Amino acid sequence: MSEFTHFNDQGRAKMVDISAKETTVRTALAKSSVELTKEVYDKITNHEIGKGDVLSVAQVAGIMAAKQTANVIPMCHPIPIKGVDIDFDWEIGENKYVLLISATVKTKGSTGVEMEALTSASIAALTVYDMCKAVDKGMVIGPTYLVEKTGGKSGDFHREES
Repeated sequence: MSEFTHFNDQGRAKMVDISAKETTVRTALAKSSVELTKEVYDKITNHEIGKGDVLSVAQVAGIMAAKQTANVIPMCHPIPIKGVDIDFDWEIGENKYVLLISATVKTKGSTGVEMEALTSASIAALTVYDMCKAVDKGMVIGPTYLVEKTGGKSGDFHREES
């Protein structure tokens, strides 16, 4: 594991200086999920949720969240987001309905977009919960995790998915 870099000489938190880092294209893909009931699944897919089109609102919320990451996570640098894309898929089994959320974020800069992708996927999931909680407060969010990242000094990362 690499050395932690977010502490100053006094052991207090600091924002890392990235001014000397090379500008490169960087991408990150994060995933999250929302486990829900058949009733909620039916209402989402039939556009019967009273607050509106759940997946469209969650998509916009996830995009907005990626752009606001530095405002809610203290040591994140504000970075120029070049692109955000969010995909939704369904995993349906016997009495199991899971909304799968994938958030891809891209920049050209001197720091990565892993936190932006994770924030995007998380907020998309939370938005689904918010829009559907009147139907079922028992939905479960997660897991949320980084699938891959490219670019930068530390190189690429690709999670082994099972």
